[in-house]
Amino acid sequence: MNSERSASAARKTSETNIEITLALDGNGQSRIDTGIGFFDHMLNLWASHGLFDLGIEADGDIEVDYHHTVEDVGLVLGEALKRALGDKRGIRRYGHATVPMDEALAAVTIDLSGRPYLVFNVPINGRHGAVFDTLLAKEFFRAVASSAGITLHISLLYGENEHHIIEAVFKAFGRALDQAVGADARVRGVPSTKGVLT
Repeated sequence: MNSERSASAARKTSETNIEITLALDGNGQSRIDTGIGFFDHMLNLWASHGLFDLGIEADGDIEVDYHHTVEDVGLVLGEALKRALGDKRGIRRYGHATVPMDEALAAVTIDLSGRPYLVFNVPINGRHGAVFDTLLAKEFFRAVASSAGITLHISLLYGENEHHIIEAVFKAFGRALDQAVGADARVRGVPSTKGVLT
């Protein structure tokens, strides 16, 4: 993985054991194994569309349900993101992407503000066949926002198929974050009139 702006993070509890490596200046390579096929697919899409190099090894109590693993992966990914960003000097800070997936259209807006907040305006019924409760997507994004300290707005403009909806959201999240963490040569120091983003 690319060593520039990269970090690792881990979390071990009685419910999960998770290790993540993240490189912000990558090319979209990923090695992901959470034990949850649909979730792995979404995380692969996120890394590919954000051009992040991502490694995830997660061992969780998925025989109980997927909630602990999905949420804890979000917490660890958020921590890795926070570490990789460092003091946030020279970044754009804000990012936005609107992405279609067939009939679904999702928009994600990010502020790397240091203030955790999630708006998840994605009406879904909470099922995807028998393999993944799509309501867990909200828990994942809440965990990422909380751990990374980012303001994250996610909206579904329209859509019907829940696989398509969640896929559009993850792709838009990757592209919006890529924009926000990107360097802007015009930015001197931290992009805040306060002089700090915490």
